[in-house]
Amino acid sequence: MNADRITLTGVRVRAHHGVFDFEREHGQDFLIDVVAWLDLGPAARGDELAATVHYGELAEAVADAVASDPVDLIETVAERVARVVLSFPVRSAEVTVHKPDAPVPVPFEDVAVTVVRDRSWYESGSGGPVPLRRADREARS
Repeated sequence: MNADRITLTGVRVRAHHGVFDFEREHGQDFLIDVVAWLDLGPAARGDELAATVHYGELAEAVADAVASDPVDLIETVAERVARVVLSFPVRSAEVTVHKPDAPVPVPFEDVAVTVVRDRSWYESGSGGPVPLRRADREARS
């Protein structure tokens, strides 16, 4: 497997996910780490942005996914972000969602969940279809 990857670390998003009413009402910061595996050779050889993933657009798409539609679990948020990452031309994605201000009754620094997904996971029916990015949907209409 090709080990080329684009990594985004610490994408900070204020969102309202959580099981408790106060989490939904007041919100909190979530930190998102994304590793997107793809072949960077064509971009490097041709020095062309179109041959890679624009990491600025990826970061915006990740932030939009986290900020939208509050859910109870960060596992759900991680799955949502993985779907978004795979809507870009990447082979697989690793997504970690950190919730450093989680309501945990003992001292701690962070709580996080990580999911690793590839296209075959969705295509097999395990996770449903890989969604199209908004720009891709608009281009098709």
